Parts: sequence; structure tokens; C-alpha cells
Amino acid sequence: MSKHFVEIQYLAKRFPDADGGELTVFENANFGIDKGEFVCIIGHSGCGKSTIMNILAGLDEATEGVVLMNDKEVVGPSLDRGVVFQNYSLLPWLTTLKNITFGVQARWPDWSKEQVIEHSMKFIDLVGLKGTEQRKPSQLSGGMRQRVSIARAFATQPELLLLDEPFGALDALTRGMIQEELIKIWNETQQTVFMITHDVDEAILLADRILLMTNGPHARIAESVKVSIPRPRKRTDIIHHDAYYLIRNHLVDFLVNRSRELAGEVVADPELPVDSSHPVEVDPSLVNPEVKNKELLNDVA
Repeated sequence: MSKHFVEIQYLAKRFPDADGGELTVFENANFGIDKGEFVCIIGHSGCGKSTIMNILAGLDEATEGVVLMNDKEVVGPSLDRGVVFQNYSLLPWLTTLKNITFGVQARWPDWSKEQVIEHSMKFIDLVGLKGTEQRKPSQLSGGMRQRVSIARAFATQPELLLLDEPFGALDALTRGMIQEELIKIWNETQQTVFMITHDVDEAILLADRILLMTNGPHARIAESVKVSIPRPRKRTDIIHHDAYYLIRNHLVDFLVNRSRELAGEVVADPELPVDSSHPVEVDPSLVNPEVKNKELLNDVA
């Protein structure tokens, strides 16, 4: 029986290369996600983050390994997993309301029309789109379209919500506003979330844990970083928390230096129990700031 709600065991993705050999994008990916947990994954382009998410969604197949959810193997797409892509993925001929009711009706086919609309309207309101119910995507801004995508994903109440850089194409102000909406909905629903991001500050704001991937090829998940900043969190407040810069500096150091240094190292052993092959768990907030400052001064000297 799995220890975690979602269990990823020895996942790998390989492709044939032009020379008749094999290109390994990532391998030995082992990690777990607990029920109601918000987990972000960060790594440089090409390390396989989106491929891992697509495998979790059932939209791609792993070359090796298995994904378990509720102790059942993930095989193909399912309504118990919802996905929000970077490019909105709305049906352009449907209104805001109908884009959401489309998913809700598929999730609960026995519901009455009134139940479907009432449930959908709740999530339209949660993402701040009340009054846009009859607009089509072409009549909405980019940020509003992404809010519709998020509302649709949450409205179907999947057991696992997968977010693939959902705010990557948005300007900074809109991005911040939608991050706040996402936190508000997640606080209310407590759904399990796995999110890809390149934004360190976004990950600290949203996540309970942040998985760090080394550079590809042969990428691996090297660390699981705990975000020990209490909730509820606000962007304007977390920067004043003692742990904020300790966590941020740790993430930046990994991305700038250690992700390259650790690239290609293989540490997981299929003969070991899965939990023993999970990435190293790190809590940067436990580092004494005075010690850290002395280390930085020594590095400068």
C-alpha cells in the first residue's frame, strides 16, 4: 500500500536519438504527494517537468516506472485529474459559463441543469469573473481566459489538479492577481495540486514543498524543499518572514549552480524501497541566518 496519495516510482522517459541510440530526458523520478498538498516543481527547460506532468495526467506514457493514485495505477486521462495548461485551452465557440458547465456536466451527468449552473457560477464568482458569464473567450483578456480555465478545473473537483505554468504568458500585475485567486480557491477546496513553474517567488507563495530537478539529459529530482512559511500567505507579507530569503536563496543557488553540477548523477537504486530513493528533504529555514551570512562573507573574501 502506498504511503502517499500520489506515488511516483522510478519514472523515466527515453527517446530514440538520431544516431540509433537513446536519449534519456529524466530517470529515477521518485516522489510522493500527500492528500491536499500543494507541490511545485522547478527546473531548467529540457529537464522533463512537463513530461512528468503529462504522465500524471495520463496524456503521455513513461518509458519506465509507474504512477499510483489512491493505490491504483494511472493509465490514460480521467476526470479524477484536472489540467490547466499555459495556453488557456478553452472552447472558443462557448461562453465563459458554458466552458465551465461543459466540464461540470461531464463530471456529474446525473445533475439537473439548475445544479450544474449553480455549481459553475460558484467558481466563476471565486475567480472574480461575475458578469462575464455570456462572453466568449475572444471577448476576454488573457488573464480572464486563464481564470476561466482555473475555474473550470476546480469546478470539476478533480482529486489531483495539474497546473503547467498557468501564469507564464501573463503580465506581472495580472499574474499576481490570479495567484491570489488560486490561493483563495485552494484554501476553500483543499484539492491536491501539482504545479510546474519557473518563478521562484511564485513557488514560495503557493507551495507546501518545491521539487528541484537537475539539468537534462538524465535529469533527476534532487531535492524536496519545505516552504516553512505559515498560511495564509500574501505576496506583500511573505517577503518579511524570516524564512523567505533563506528559502529563496537556496532555490536560486540550486538553479544557478547546483542543478548543473548535479546533472547526470544517478542516486536512486531500484533495489531499494521507494521511500529510500525519494529526493533529499531540505528545510532552508532551519539554517541559522548568522551562519549563512558568515558563509557568504567567506565566499566573497
